[in-house]
Amino acid sequence: MGLLLIAVVDMADGQAEAGQQYEDAVLALLGRHDGVIERRFRQGDGAAEVHVIRFAGREGYDAFMVDPERLALREKLGPAAPSTRVLEVYEV
Repeated sequence: MGLLLIAVVDMADGQAEAGQQYEDAVLALLGRHDGVIERRFRQGDGAAEVHVIRFAGREGYDAFMVDPERLALREKLGPAAPSTRVLEVYEV
C-alpha cells in the first residue's frame, strides 16, 4: 500500500515562478526514492500547489527528505523557497 502524502505548497511572496521551478526539480527526484507524484494541482495565480505523492514506504520518504540534491536546490533558492505542509493520509 505504501505511504500516501498530500503536500500543500505555498510559494514565497512574489516568487511563484521560482517556486514552481524548484518544485519541478525536486519532484523529478521522487523516482530515486520509490516515490511518484500521482496528482499535482496549481492555484490559479500560481501562489500555491497541492501534490498527491505516494512512496513505496516510509524509508523512501525519509531518504527523499535528506536527498543531497534536493537540499542543495532548496539552499540555493534561499528565502524564495516555498513552504510546505505535508499530511500523511489514507483513502476512506
